Amino acid sequence: MNKDVLMIHDVPLEDRPRERLIASGASSLSNHELLAILLRNGTKDESVLQLAARLLTTFEGLSLLKDASLEELTSVKGIGKAKAVQIMSALELGRRVNQLTFCNRYVIRSPEDGANYVMEEMRFLTQEHFVALYLNTKNQVLHKQTIFIGSLNASIVHPREVFKEALRRSAASLICIHNHPSGDPRPSQEDIEVTKRLAECGKILGIELLDHLIIGEKKYVSLKEKGYL
Repeated sequence: MNKDVLMIHDVPLEDRPRERLIASGASSLSNHELLAILLRNGTKDESVLQLAARLLTTFEGLSLLKDASLEELTSVKGIGKAKAVQIMSALELGRRVNQLTFCNRYVIRSPEDGANYVMEEMRFLTQEHFVALYLNTKNQVLHKQTIFIGSLNASIVHPREVFKEALRRSAASLICIHNHPSGDPRPSQEDIEVTKRLAECGKILGIELLDHLIIGEKKYVSLKEKGYL
């Protein structure tokens, strides 16, 4: 062992990553300190903190490390399969938590909130997409479902398809959204008729249609605000 290497047991107790996390919380630690806790131990030639710092340097930070393969990780000296698997598992959990936070906790309090949720995704579509957002009792988005793609008409937008997912997700309410590829979000008579039909079905099922939004080019129309709901 290199006698100049500062091992983790040589670090004062209050300065060790695990103890600092317990005392001050995970947000107080640097990236390499958090990684050191995952790795648990270093090698005979370097401490776990040094190994963690070198690993981050190798991948130029978290942005590349998060997509590293098992082979890429184990090619780093001191990272065996066990450590590589721990790193990949932790990063995947982080990804999934991030997705949950975005998808399940987005709250829609206004037509603008609903439009913002889909605007960048839908305003460039070259075909009409009819989408339903299913909400819980707190108006948080439970699920987003594309019901169909094509020109909107009452025979295609069948309430059965719209409300089937609402029942499956135990949704309290829903918002329907579709885009106008022309960029003009003004509702057609067909849009209005579809909205009224879905609202009537929602009343029977006890699942309220909160709004029907039409997405144009950086603008939208709320049929609720227009008085059709």
